[in-house]
Amino acid sequence: MFFYPFYNPIFFTSMLLLIPGVIAAAYAQHKIKSTYGKFAQVQAASGLTGAQASRQLLDQAGLSDVSIEEVAGNLTDNYDPRARVLHLSQGVARGRSLAALGVAAHETGHALQDAGHYLPMRIRSALVPAANFGSSFGWMIFLMGLFISSFRPLMTVGIVVFTAAVIFQIVTLPVELDASSRAMKLLQTNGIVAGAEADGARQVLRAAALTYVAAALMSILMLVRMIVMSRE
Repeated sequence: MFFYPFYNPIFFTSMLLLIPGVIAAAYAQHKIKSTYGKFAQVQAASGLTGAQASRQLLDQAGLSDVSIEEVAGNLTDNYDPRARVLHLSQGVARGRSLAALGVAAHETGHALQDAGHYLPMRIRSALVPAANFGSSFGWMIFLMGLFISSFRPLMTVGIVVFTAAVIFQIVTLPVELDASSRAMKLLQTNGIVAGAEADGARQVLRAAALTYVAAALMSILMLVRMIVMSRE
């Protein structure tokens, strides 16, 4: 009844497929922490806090109905399209640095995407339920099929379910990259950062983008590993 993957070399050798993802994730985390830490020490000449900059940009875009709320944590910033609320971490909301302004503008970019019905963002939002289920239970279902021989068809089910999480990560990339592009345009067009300051904000946004690239890569590699193991 039971199938013991520990006796099958592919169970262990397939882990090697994840190495590029692990390296990418570690590098991305190092990059965002070091880059954000560096530019969190550089005050912007505008003197605006992240919350003030976001409020100004939102109002100018006709989005005065989008509220801004401060949340706990470090780099926990996000935009909630359902509640139309911009959540800014304390360091970003109150900070007057290039790092704070870059992150705040990025989240403001998401609000503009929402208002403009940006297609990739709408697709990502629609995928959230399936992606959450897939990331939470895809591997669990797959392993049931892997460990219990009579349940082997569940391996295919697990792969299909987990694929939703992978698609979500892939769709997230254009959403985040577009938000960063919008952020830089907003910051420069509105004079919130000027001259050399723009390069600092851009470095922060590029470092943040790496985390999404790494997450997408890891999810893809995990899916590949599942497929490889299912064929043994």
